[in-house]
Amino acid sequence: MSTYTVEPIGFVRSSRDAAIDDDWDAVTAVIELDASQVQPDATQGLDTFSHIEVVFLFDQVDPGKVCRDSRHPRGNSAWPRVGILAQRAKDRPNRIGLTTCRVLRVDGLRIEVSGLDAIDGTPVLDIKPLMDGFAARGERREPAWATELMADYW
Repeated sequence: MSTYTVEPIGFVRSSRDAAIDDDWDAVTAVIELDASQVQPDATQGLDTFSHIEVVFLFDQVDPGKVCRDSRHPRGNSAWPRVGILAQRAKDRPNRIGLTTCRVLRVDGLRIEVSGLDAIDGTPVLDIKPLMDGFAARGERREPAWATELMADYW
């Protein structure tokens, strides 16, 4: 197996400092990009998009507590036991998170967003504009437990 090293291009600045599972739309955060990783014009045109996809590292998850098999989502035994790759939990094998959030403002290396479910200090690995052309094609489906889990998330 090969290993790969990635370096953050920035960090999340947020009033939320704990990974609480719900009410993320109430949070406004700023992604502060690192000038040693990207130039100020790297965000040029980003403000013309309503949403971005933020790839980040769940850096505060203890690597020893990473799940590599299956479990009940959020520990709720009323929901079926499913594999870690069939849920979006933070304690996944590479601890990588991905969230689509609303762009509020872009000012050089500062991107203000809402709905980013990452806590203060979270390393940001990449940012991509949300483009309809890259959205899922065809019909989508998901199990009932996933809909229940997300009821209060945003």
